[in-house]
Amino acid sequence: MRDGKKKPSQTTATIADGNLLSRRQLIGRFAAVLASSAIIPPIRARTAAGQVTGNAEIPPPYDPSVLPVGIRSRFVENVNGLRMHVLEAGFDGKDRPCVVLLHGFPELAYSWRKVMLPLASAGFHVIAPDRRGYGRTSGGNVSYDDDLLPFRTLNQVKDIVALVSTFGYRSVSGVFGHDQGSPIAAWSALVRPDIFRSAIMMSSPFAGAPSLPFNAADASHVAVSAPVDHLDEDLAALQPPRKYYQHYYMTRPANENIWHPPQGIHDFLRAYYHMKSADWKQNAPFPLKARTASEWAKLPRYYVMDLDKGMAETVSSEMPSPQAIASCQWLPDPELKVYSSEYARTGFQAGLNGYRARLSPEDAAELRLFSGRTIDVPSAFIGGKSDWGVYQTPGDFEKMQNAACTQMRRAHLAEGAGHWVQQEQPEEVSKLFMQFLHDEASRGSRT
Repeated sequence: MRDGKKKPSQTTATIADGNLLSRRQLIGRFAAVLASSAIIPPIRARTAAGQVTGNAEIPPPYDPSVLPVGIRSRFVENVNGLRMHVLEAGFDGKDRPCVVLLHGFPELAYSWRKVMLPLASAGFHVIAPDRRGYGRTSGGNVSYDDDLLPFRTLNQVKDIVALVSTFGYRSVSGVFGHDQGSPIAAWSALVRPDIFRSAIMMSSPFAGAPSLPFNAADASHVAVSAPVDHLDEDLAALQPPRKYYQHYYMTRPANENIWHPPQGIHDFLRAYYHMKSADWKQNAPFPLKARTASEWAKLPRYYVMDLDKGMAETVSSEMPSPQAIASCQWLPDPELKVYSSEYARTGFQAGLNGYRARLSPEDAAELRLFSGRTIDVPSAFIGGKSDWGVYQTPGDFEKMQNAACTQMRRAHLAEGAGHWVQQEQPEEVSKLFMQFLHDEASRGSRT
């Protein structure tokens, strides 16, 4: 029995031993897990997750030594035309409710490794895919000149709908997304609330669907196109001249700059992850007043870069010391090697094409079909207190809570976390996930 397939009057859920429990018993299971410290089993000695081949040939699933015990790596075929690589936890019991976790850039399904087991212990089947074009999922052997249509928002939502269907679920308890995965989770819940019964956005707030002209039939003048945005020009006119990182990521040289950086890809990723984490003490974000060059100039260089630098050069000056690397508990070097090995093999162009597609006029035009629609399933937001991503687009954090989501339960900013919140503070994020799901199960038992 999958979510959405319950027999009449049967209110049951399943945990690891495969026995059916009442909703009251499931809530009790939640409470027991929440009361614990959500300890993450230690990760065993690791091997590199794939050889550096210089091409996009897809290796087999991860060696088990790469993952915490209880998480497995596998492929799923025919997912909206993809061969999708997924990590799973809680796969040993039948008929568990499901939660789907969507990673961001430059991340992988592996970024959820520290929160999957606590969710599984609470009775869930947890599925974390390498999203389209990332890691060991197909669709990554792309160039700058390839069609962006596969990376548009609605097609990426279709990827997740197809993934859920492939696993035999009519609906899932939640879809949770981080960074670039956050808008995909949000749009999944907005477009198919019948499938995605709750959503958590992380690090990147969702401000709602783009709007169509309203009540303009008798207006003397109606704009037929969006006003010209001069922000790039205004940033370039600053002293020193600056540029927005997402617009840089849309340029042809970006992939080569971060795929083959002067410092090497492993050190590039080390500096990039460090600079956007709470370990970089300069991260002290606050709300910006407006989307203007003078306000955006207050953002760190990894968001509003020097005009004459690529991202590799931007982060190189902030490379942490060997001592700092050795003491980094949330991303020790063997774990970073999983990322650097995968990206050394694939490059970053598929993820960069995701930026290009999402910021394209064609994507916005397609999404205007949902003008006026809101996320009407229970939702929440989780970010880090040291994450500028929460505030980089002024007003979005507030729009998400006040307009875009009609059942926003909470917006929580975790202490001691920057942008990589589920990796930097996995115990807190695990507890927030489980409390959210526990509360929704409790509400459901009262209806």
